Amino acid sequence: MLHCNNERAYKARMQLSSLKMIITGAAQGMGAHFARRIAEAGGQVAAGDVKEDGLAALAAECKGLPGKVHTRKLDVSSEAEVGSFVDWAHESMGGLNGLINNAGILRDGLLVKKDRTSGAITKLSKEHWDAVIGVNLTGAYMMVRDVVAKMVESESKPGVVVNMSSIARHGNRGQSNYTSAKAALAANTCTWAREFAAYGIRVGAVAPGMIETPMTQGMNQKARDALVANIPVARIGVPEDIWLAVKFVIECDYFNGRTIDVDGGLSM
Repeated sequence: MLHCNNERAYKARMQLSSLKMIITGAAQGMGAHFARRIAEAGGQVAAGDVKEDGLAALAAECKGLPGKVHTRKLDVSSEAEVGSFVDWAHESMGGLNGLINNAGILRDGLLVKKDRTSGAITKLSKEHWDAVIGVNLTGAYMMVRDVVAKMVESESKPGVVVNMSSIARHGNRGQSNYTSAKAALAANTCTWAREFAAYGIRVGAVAPGMIETPMTQGMNQKARDALVANIPVARIGVPEDIWLAVKFVIECDYFNGRTIDVDGGLSM
């Protein structure tokens, strides 16, 4: 009996080729890499981003692959755009069974800083706080809410949500806004896993360390070098490192409600 149950569980596991997955922040970096990997495996992706030129390049690059990448502009901080995008994705792919919550921005700065020369005090602006929380947390919550509602309504299961958190969730100097958003996303991964279990939907999170993407390439070089010097594996990560963790969350139906750190051993 145990063998039969295990066989049924294996057959019910999500396969990359059967994915109908929304990916936010998909115009470049990790999001674009995830989209290509799923399309290579035969799955479908609805790729959203504010950068329409990047989406066009992604669509062109993925032409001829076994799967299909559908693209459309998406600002995850807009509730109206989120709802419209989810409806469009469901219709375009003929269903929906997953989400990779990848969209994110940085607006780094110390909460309070005193200039060593002038003594002037500067503070992290509410504008920079709101911008990061709006995309990285509020946008992520709205995507999960609307995607899961659509999956529950259409009785699509099994389903999976992969939240992109960060090792910065443990606390990192100069990133009060980013840390707050990523820590909340990791905590809600557990909350949502418990809430959605009844619908056959799992929720997992992956927390990258320093990864080679357009976002990190814009970092101050001195700060970047100092971070890399502290990584035990002695290199910066690449999107494929993170894809391996995302793939595990998607395919392992016994993984739920947890966050995987993929950071080369870096401790911020």
